[in-house]
Amino acid sequence: MEEMIKTSIIESIDVKNKILDQKYLKVLHELGERMIDCSSKGGKIMLCGNSGSAADAQHLAAEFLVRLRPKINRNPLPAIALAQDTSTITACGNDFGFEKLFERNLLAIGKQGDVLICISTSGNSENIKLAAKASNKNGIYCFGFLGNDGGVIKSFCDDCIIIPSNNTARIQEAHITIGHAVMEYVESELLKKNIIKLD
Repeated sequence: MEEMIKTSIIESIDVKNKILDQKYLKVLHELGERMIDCSSKGGKIMLCGNSGSAADAQHLAAEFLVRLRPKINRNPLPAIALAQDTSTITACGNDFGFEKLFERNLLAIGKQGDVLICISTSGNSENIKLAAKASNKNGIYCFGFLGNDGGVIKSFCDDCIIIPSNNTARIQEAHITIGHAVMEYVESELLKKNIIKLD
């Protein structure tokens, strides 16, 4: 049993070591710069995902809205997870279909210059694909946190990082790691540029 736990941890470390390759770091830096530009101009970061990735979307949105690092108390930054509340989710699922949920919410609150982060381990979720397509039509930069081979969603993203794994748990662990890393960079740069201030 201990060996099985150890194996899972080693696999997670191995996947994260792979994304230290320069090709991954370069694309994550570009995402950070897009987020900095968006936040500097009063835009917002929108995130969407299903299941565990929905939790990751909410988690990362909370880091911007509330606090990311315990000793850095700064102005809140606009971010929202497109899953919204249970009334919105069930109304959309009942009236239009669950696949329309993220697209509809994006069309309601998104605007040109915003950033959409699509989180999908398979890259094939229909509701995320429709949100990505809608972002393309509305001047919203779309970035994918994907896995496996990137699926169909990768073709609707302006850019993406495809975690080099086909193990859902390892992909999700890498997604939250890169999400935190990029957000720490964005927060640091916004403070350095005096775009946000410490409380």
